[in-house]
Formats: sequence, C-alpha cells, structure tokens
Amino acid sequence: MKPDLELVQIAEGESFKAWEHGYPYHTVRWHFHPEFELHQVHATSGRYFVGDFIGHFQPGNLVLVGPNLPHNWVSDLPEGTTIPLRSRVMQFSEPVVDGLIDAFPETGDARDLFARSRAGVVFSPAAERAVAPLFAAVVGARGVARIALFLQIIAALASDAGAQTLTTPAYLPDPSGYMSHGLNAVLAHINANLTEVLSEGELAAIADMTPATLSRNFRRHTGQPLTKYVNRLRVNLASQLLMAPDFVSVADVCFGSGFNNLSNFNRQFLAQRGMTPSEFRRHLTGNKSFGEAA
Repeated sequence: MKPDLELVQIAEGESFKAWEHGYPYHTVRWHFHPEFELHQVHATSGRYFVGDFIGHFQPGNLVLVGPNLPHNWVSDLPEGTTIPLRSRVMQFSEPVVDGLIDAFPETGDARDLFARSRAGVVFSPAAERAVAPLFAAVVGARGVARIALFLQIIAALASDAGAQTLTTPAYLPDPSGYMSHGLNAVLAHINANLTEVLSEGELAAIADMTPATLSRNFRRHTGQPLTKYVNRLRVNLASQLLMAPDFVSVADVCFGSGFNNLSNFNRQFLAQRGMTPSEFRRHLTGNKSFGEAA
C-alpha cells in the first residue's frame, strides 16, 4: 500500500513544529513527508511501522524518522475508544538541520544521528525518560527557551548509545513513486498551485476519481472537506503576507493568497484567526511598535 503525503505546516517565525494529539487522529495513518519527525508515545500500546520495519510500542516509545520515510503507529484499542493525549510530535526540515550543524560546530555529533534517521532510529528507555519532560515542555515553549529545549532533545538523542536503526539496508523510500498516487498528487497540486483557481473537477481528474469519490476520500484522508483544507492553507499564506515588511494592502493579500473576493476572504480569516485581516495587521503593528518603544 502506498503511503499518504502529509503536508507539514511550520508556522512563520518558527524553525520547527512541536505538537501533540490524541487518538483517533487524522494523521494516524501510513504516511510520509519531507521533514524529519521525532515521535514519542505518551499513552497506549500497539504496533508501529517504519519503512519495512514492524515493531511493538509501549508508552515512552521514542523514534526519529528521516525525510520521506513512511511510518505509522497503530494503537491496540477497542473501536470507538478516545485517548486525549496519545503522542507528541516534533517536525523539522533538512535546511534547519544543515543550518544548525553549519552554525554550531559543537552539534557535529548529531550529523550521524540525522543520517541514521533515514532508516528510522528507536531510542533506549534511558533516552525515553530523559527526553519525555523536555518534549512536554517544548510543545508550549516560546522564543529562545524553545530553541534551548530543542537543542537539549537533540543532545540527548545524539548521545544515546542504545539507539538502534529500524529498516533493512535494502529498503529505500521512493517519494517520486508515492507522489504519483491519487490523493498525494492532489495534495501536491494544491500546494504548488494554492493561489490559482482549484476546481473539484480538475482535482478529481488528477486523482483519477469521480468528484464524489474524491470528496469522500479527501475528508477521510485529511480529516476535513476539500474546501476547508484549501481555505486553511490560504489563510496561513495570507497571514504571512500580512506580516510582510512592505505591508501590501488587504485587498492585495486577499487575491495574492488565492481568494477571489474580499468578503469571503474576511469571513474565512475571521473564522480561523478570530479576527479580521485588518485587525490582525493592527495587532501586529502594535506589537512591533511596542517592541521598538521598549
């Protein structure tokens, strides 16, 4: 079975994404992405899959997955069971890793860790215990404290003598093959053409599905309807444009982020951000002014 593509959205002004989720959750599926991922299980036990590796996990299970390596954790739970917090996840890109090692020669010891992660790395119980409180803290951390926690986590992983790689030497992930598959091709097309007109018929043709089948599969795949998914990405883009130093007009941001009318743009932005684009900009400008005055 081909893995699904997950589009990882790292927020503006952040170098990595740190979050947590319960169970069930829409990303709990066989999937891949270009970013590194550190995954720690907080609750439940079951089986986990990384490339061609299959293993059993318990609470504490800590794994680093390299770019484009398919993975999934499947909890052994009765159908209908809900778990408020099952896992914590940290995702970061190759440029962040390369920049870290280039900027701080002391992090060179981590180079081998990131190379090994392309086959998946599971860490020892001692590393699990050391990383767990740092992982819990980094999810809600801000500013320099967030970076400090990130470095502490990487240091703990890089020094773990008990870490073991997971996939066999013969296993090589093939993202080009994954990307040609149905919904993955649709997600890639949306990501590459976010500011263009995206018709359901065109996307259905890319997926080689009927529009009704695409709609049903897309909701199951992403946990939300197609239109809501696209609007979320466009509002994220609009937020970045509103924070740009040249301060283009709100109307320019509207059309530059893929919306075709101002009223819909304002409505979607308000629904997702809790304020209009103009209010968002005023808050941003006020914060900058406050920072300059201080």
